[in-house]
Amino acid sequence: MSDVAELPPPGVVLVEDNEAGPFAETVRSGAHVLPADEPAANGGNDTGPDPYGYLLAALGACTAMTLRMYARQKKWPLQKVRVVLKHDKIYATDCAACETKEGKVDRIERWIELDGPLGDEQKKRLLEIADRCPVHRTLTSEIVITTRLEGAN
Repeated sequence: MSDVAELPPPGVVLVEDNEAGPFAETVRSGAHVLPADEPAANGGNDTGPDPYGYLLAALGACTAMTLRMYARQKKWPLQKVRVVLKHDKIYATDCAACETKEGKVDRIERWIELDGPLGDEQKKRLLEIADRCPVHRTLTSEIVITTRLEGAN
């Protein structure tokens, strides 16, 4: 994308620095404009969520949407979904399920609350479905990121 004034097309996110602080960014996704920044403790001005905040938001939103969609298709009485997420880094030696055994690994903890008169089997199935949301699948699969310079001056 060479013309930064135009809206990014669907499926493309544009991130540009802004003047709100040393790490402040403007994130454009379609017609949506969102702030991103680092907290003051990390040298930013806290004008928006940090990158991990957006990563967790993506996983949480996808989880909730996937659960509501599934319950709606099944005509289950799911009334509300609440997803709470936390990211941190843990020592690989403290992670029995991790392939990595040295250094630190990223850990995302996710708590899901389901409101509505659901049976135990329905709740169990919805918990399984949570791991099938597209963002969860992306985060737990092999990811290839290609990087290139555009319009180098």
